[in-house]
Amino acid sequence: MRMKWIVGVILFVLMSGGVAFAQVPQQPLTLEESIRIALGQSLPLHSAIEGIVGSEFRRKAAFTDFLPVWAGQYSYTRLSFPQFIGNIGGGVTGFAGSPDVYNAATSVNQPLFAGGALLANYRLEKYGVDISKTNTEAIKRDVVLQVREGYFNILNALKLREVAEQAVKQFEAQLEVTKAFFEVGIQPKNDLLLAEVQLANARQDLVRTENGVALAKSSFNNLLRREINEPLEVVDILEYKPFALSFEDCLEEAHRQRPEIKTAGLSIDQAKEGVKIARSRYFPTVNLSGSYSRNSDEFHLHGDLMSERWALQTLATITFWEWGKRAYQVGESKVRVNQAEIARIQLIEGIILEVKNAYLNLMVAEKNIGVAQKAIEQAEENLRMNEERYKYQVATQTEVLNAVTLLTQARVNYYSTLSDFNIAQARLERAMGRMYP
Repeated sequence: MRMKWIVGVILFVLMSGGVAFAQVPQQPLTLEESIRIALGQSLPLHSAIEGIVGSEFRRKAAFTDFLPVWAGQYSYTRLSFPQFIGNIGGGVTGFAGSPDVYNAATSVNQPLFAGGALLANYRLEKYGVDISKTNTEAIKRDVVLQVREGYFNILNALKLREVAEQAVKQFEAQLEVTKAFFEVGIQPKNDLLLAEVQLANARQDLVRTENGVALAKSSFNNLLRREINEPLEVVDILEYKPFALSFEDCLEEAHRQRPEIKTAGLSIDQAKEGVKIARSRYFPTVNLSGSYSRNSDEFHLHGDLMSERWALQTLATITFWEWGKRAYQVGESKVRVNQAEIARIQLIEGIILEVKNAYLNLMVAEKNIGVAQKAIEQAEENLRMNEERYKYQVATQTEVLNAVTLLTQARVNYYSTLSDFNIAQARLERAMGRMYP
């Protein structure tokens, strides 16, 4: 009986602990944690990493071209007559052996010289590995930018919902004052109706902002490859920190750090190796080969008619005339180099414009933050003065309601501008090639 009581107590404690554990509130995600999750779950990034592995296999395959190739074969032949051995005499033809012929052979071929094609091909594939790595770095930065944008979109949506809640409370308070004045006959019926309409509009705005929060969180969950309706809280880091770098500093950093520029340079190097491969056809190829073969009338290659031989050979091959085909191939390879260089120039020009655009957007948002802060202060003072004047009936209710609307709009503008500033900074840092954090 005592043992059952002890077991019951233990089960109750465990169940209570499980319930308590389940009720522990979820910790809000930081931006850094969100980036780590996104990088770990991103399918494009996983695909790019697989691309690196594939490039490594191609490089290793190109390296094997330097090594000897060992081949072997086994064959069986059935002859209509035994092997012919010539005339015996008196017009009589002689045959000997068996109509069954078994043959086994093996050979080893070692390339000695290929006009530089083997080395150029290996270098080409090695550049391919480096290109895959720089492409992966670019995708990482794209994922980080998406996370930062999504994170600040959530914070902006939360702030707008907060502003909408404040507006509802202010309109509710104004409605109570208007009701009190209406009941004592100070305010007409239409003022009461106007206050009720403004409150209804504010409540509708609150519903829209709540939907905005839900949509921003769902989009962020989708980016992190979580359940789309999974509860999500984030740390509030929506703030203003001055950006100290000049446009020239940003541009210099972009030239130095953008992985896309490195990729373009590697593509030029690859194209140059293609020219070397095309030129290698002007030179002879030299190979060293050795072979061994055995024939027999028995499948195990032993018997009375067994024969064997081996050979060692050095072979040089050169093509003297192909009607200019090699020259055309070299010319086409040079064109690819020119195209790669033009693509790099276009890329750099596009990056310059991208940095300039992001920098200007950041400067505009930075200037607007100060303006929006001042507007909030002015709107708050305007509302305070109109509320005081309304209490003494020297201001109309319309003036008070307009003051609440102006304050709400000023707060919306401030948080939107603050969010725009942080997103613009994220985009500028992506244009500069920075990796956050």
